[in-house]
Amino acid sequence: MSTVKIGFLGAGGIAKAHAFALNSLRYFYSNTPQVVFESVCSQQPESRQQFAESYGFRQAQSFDDFVQNEAIDTVLILGPNKVHADHLKAVANMPNVKRIYLEKPVCSSLQEEKDLAELALDGRKVQVGFQYLQTASVREAIDFWKSGKLGKPIHFDLKYYHGDYLQKSYRDKRQTRLTPAPDGGAMADLGSHGISLLLAFLGEKLEITSALQGGHFADVPDDSDLFSLISLVDRKTRAVGNLSASRISSGTGDLVQLEIYAEKGTLRYSSHRAESFEYFLEDTRQWVTQPVGSHYQPISSFPSGHVPPGWLRSMIHGHYLFLGGQDEKAFVPDLKHGLEVQRLVRETATHLDFYRKQLAKYGEK
Repeated sequence: MSTVKIGFLGAGGIAKAHAFALNSLRYFYSNTPQVVFESVCSQQPESRQQFAESYGFRQAQSFDDFVQNEAIDTVLILGPNKVHADHLKAVANMPNVKRIYLEKPVCSSLQEEKDLAELALDGRKVQVGFQYLQTASVREAIDFWKSGKLGKPIHFDLKYYHGDYLQKSYRDKRQTRLTPAPDGGAMADLGSHGISLLLAFLGEKLEITSALQGGHFADVPDDSDLFSLISLVDRKTRAVGNLSASRISSGTGDLVQLEIYAEKGTLRYSSHRAESFEYFLEDTRQWVTQPVGSHYQPISSFPSGHVPPGWLRSMIHGHYLFLGGQDEKAFVPDLKHGLEVQRLVRETATHLDFYRKQLAKYGEK
């Protein structure tokens, strides 16, 4: 069995989830390499040292020492949004690195998009952290959609909703997440996952036609969206639809909901019923609930096949694919996909800026 020597750039909450996922691979898949946690790097020496001790990393290093570490062959970029692009550029120059896992968003500006599009990766594998693509029922729903049984899309709607930012105490702890798009805000943080899902289902021909923004709190900058909605058109099929992202939708928990209405039927998915997806066929005039459970390829049944899939389970499968695992049904988000998501997030920011200016004019009348 091969060995991978992994380095983490970032030691926050999401880094803990990635450490868990990598440690869990051997429980689900027999054909995975041995994982060695070689190094962790973060800005604060105390936090990176504590992370290394807590999660079994051989050492904690400064950034300069990390990028000179020739033992590392696999890097996970998990730091703040604003440093993702710089970290990717630096890691691309590490001579022994073969694989790079890049948390979303891939970057925060148009210039960074251009820089990453031209980045010389020399055959290195880059996978972007849109783990919802590896949710068992989403994988099966994408496969069913691409079978063509529902025909061409006509219109669609996707929601990704939280409610936590309704609480001031929650907002106070996350001031760094309230920066303007494309670096921050609900559309960048949550909506990017929704954009990624739409691109996986509909293809990379989506364009934004308009945007709206809602919700205002005195302690939140006006250019940080708490709720935003974008209208989109698929240039290939002329299907139209909306995507909304919210941090202030009361009672939603962690809701990802997708509906695609097509010529021959409808497809529905909701994270509140993550063990299945639904479809309706015009020919039969019936709704069908398609149970999925934790159906992954290769088949894994830990602790049993009927256990409902969850957020961390999809991340584990994402890392299985990242380290070379094979799954023909999986949509694996590469850097090109990540940049296409980022284009739409950036254009959302432009549309939201236009909307705020128009709203200010209405207030003057």
